[in-house]
Amino acid sequence: MSGHSKWATIKHKKGAADAKRAKIFAKLARQLEVAARDGGGDPSTNATLRTQVLKAKAASMNNDLIDRAIKRGTGQNDGGSYENITYEGYAPGGVGLLIDVLTDNRNRSSADVRNIFSKLGGSLAEPGAVGWQFSRKGVILATGGEDEVMMAALEAGAEDVAADGEGFRITCQPSDVYDVRDALEAAGVTVVSAESTMVSSTVIEVTDLDDAKKILRIVDALEDNDDVQDVYGNFDISEEIMEAVG
Repeated sequence: MSGHSKWATIKHKKGAADAKRAKIFAKLARQLEVAARDGGGDPSTNATLRTQVLKAKAASMNNDLIDRAIKRGTGQNDGGSYENITYEGYAPGGVGLLIDVLTDNRNRSSADVRNIFSKLGGSLAEPGAVGWQFSRKGVILATGGEDEVMMAALEAGAEDVAADGEGFRITCQPSDVYDVRDALEAAGVTVVSAESTMVSSTVIEVTDLDDAKKILRIVDALEDNDDVQDVYGNFDISEEIMEAVG
């Protein structure tokens, strides 16, 4: 998830291959519920909720599920009581990871995250040890002609457009990510993914196959946990090593 990492692309391809829709929808519903609880149930006046609604729709979550989650957040339907916690840790090779959690049981979540790190060769870090290098950005992966991508993205408020494999990686303010996506699609550009994410100012190139396998196992295990909403890393794994990992 660094400014130069291909992990966003890898994560998207991996997610498309092994996504478990029910688990994804459950996590999205929890995010919608918390956003509505904290800022109200109207996306037009709650920017965080608007972003979460667009994120849910991008994942093909239907309007009924979205509306029910918002109503739980505003108290119209029974909902849970969740708190947001960010854990920081290290994977093999000195790779830093940020783990965003929404939980109704802090002790359970803390134990789960700690066990994943300890069992799979990583370690939890002190608060701030990893987080200082991350900042929230909008990141869009797209394919198309360089001129049309560049023009549409910059006119819509993007901060940077960079070549990324066979396509382009567009960076913008997190609140602008879906507006930039819509502008790109209106210009005929194919958008592969669009998300508000944490981007690292540094990147660790993972060149050891064994380290790559261990890192991905930790990320997989964390993402499979019901309380974990997002996992961010400062690593870059080449397509060749990803293919070798399988």
